[in-house]
Amino acid sequence: MVQPLQGAMWKQLLQRSARENLTLQGRIREMLVSAILDGQLKPGAPVPSSRELATELGVGRITVVLAYQQLADEGYLESRERKGHFVSAALLGQRAQTRTVPEDLPDQPAIAWKKRLCQHPSLQRSIVKPFNWQKSPYPFLYGQFDESLFPTAAWRECCLKALSVLDIRDWAPDQITRDDESLVEQICTRVLPRRGVWATPDQLIITVGAQHALYMVADLLVREGIRVGIENPGYPDARNIFTSRNAEITPLPVDDNGLIVHDGLRDHDYLYTTPSHQCPTGVTMPLHRREELLRLANASNLVIIEDDYESENNFSGNPIPALKSLDRNHRVIYIGSLSKSLAPGLRIGYIVAAPELIIELRALRRLMLRHPSSFIQRSLSLFISLGYNDAHLKRLAEAQKERGTLMLDALARHAPQCKVTPFGGGGSCWVQLPDHVHPLELAERAAARGVLIEPGDVFFQAEDPGRHFIRLGFQSITARVIEEGIATLAEVITDMQNRRPPISNG
Repeated sequence: MVQPLQGAMWKQLLQRSARENLTLQGRIREMLVSAILDGQLKPGAPVPSSRELATELGVGRITVVLAYQQLADEGYLESRERKGHFVSAALLGQRAQTRTVPEDLPDQPAIAWKKRLCQHPSLQRSIVKPFNWQKSPYPFLYGQFDESLFPTAAWRECCLKALSVLDIRDWAPDQITRDDESLVEQICTRVLPRRGVWATPDQLIITVGAQHALYMVADLLVREGIRVGIENPGYPDARNIFTSRNAEITPLPVDDNGLIVHDGLRDHDYLYTTPSHQCPTGVTMPLHRREELLRLANASNLVIIEDDYESENNFSGNPIPALKSLDRNHRVIYIGSLSKSLAPGLRIGYIVAAPELIIELRALRRLMLRHPSSFIQRSLSLFISLGYNDAHLKRLAEAQKERGTLMLDALARHAPQCKVTPFGGGGSCWVQLPDHVHPLELAERAAARGVLIEPGDVFFQAEDPGRHFIRLGFQSITARVIEEGIATLAEVITDMQNRRPPISNG
């Protein structure tokens, strides 16, 4: 039974239901809308006079008057001369009425959903990150949002420009299979050339992030019996996506130059690789190895899926051209992201591939979600065209170079027993732990002291890789707390080493 609102309950409702980032008028409006839609204010019921509600809430009367006027304009309230405001019956009359379940309805056995499922994605080994990671003092997690680096004013300006009358006419209709033409143009002329890639609009499709791109590529090209080679260690979600198609997955070794090129690669149909900054080691594949890999692919009729994530985050300022830039025969399917360096929540990526493949990807995307948000596409197009993206990437590279240097120095001083894989860019580093320090236990013990890390086991195809690694991200942790966080982590590592069981003399 919903209790009607009386007296001081208004102030409690305002504190409970309204968001703090709204204006006071906006908070009062949201409070009233919630009370109406939740049934606390019934259709036809009067609301307090503006003077009464202002007194109860301790606000100015004009604030309440403006909120009432706005709600009346939108049909939530009706204004009756000399009587006040009442909840509109017409608005709520369009809602279905709640019905109780008949008591004489016989009980039915619960559906055995596990038996009906064709696959169990929840059982796959994936990267797990705490949802409240931002509350941790030392979040060494990769790929998370850093509000201190986000260009709030620039992004807000682009969103407002995208809300102009002419722009709304462009992006508001159902685009079906089309992408925002202005964003496609910006990617082709401003983004891809930075990687040495030249593409025409018919060779490009926008996706909801790079992972969506990878999922669609697998959906079109991979099935049972198809052989896919994946870097080991490598991106867990790529492994899971290909595995879900019943592909034959081959773990491929990597070294300090990324994926090792050898004759065994010829037996595959597809190779998935991250040459710019190998996931998760962070190493960069040199140009001569990229050329060697492409020659092998051409000679063996295999296709390379290049995930060019973190391509822009290069500390040297001279990134090696993408593998796709060397491709002359559409041998490489190129996957990129526009949101990873800006804000992961924007979820905008793209695929560059042969036109005939792009046609099928568009048809597949229509079945999945039609198209990514046209509003976000237009806003991002403006963000790039106005020069904000290039400026942001420069600031990001400077910040990550500073944080990466601080990370390396802190590890060298506080955790010399750990081995760090050298890296020249990106937002994380790959660390090998001492033999008797298990990453899962370390992550649990470190989290208890406010240090969040990523155990490295999940990046290997085998559940027990035989060696112990962790990935330490510095993309979303402020520079001033890096050394303190690494020092705390080193204390936990040392403590675990000291508690190692003694070796038996037989």
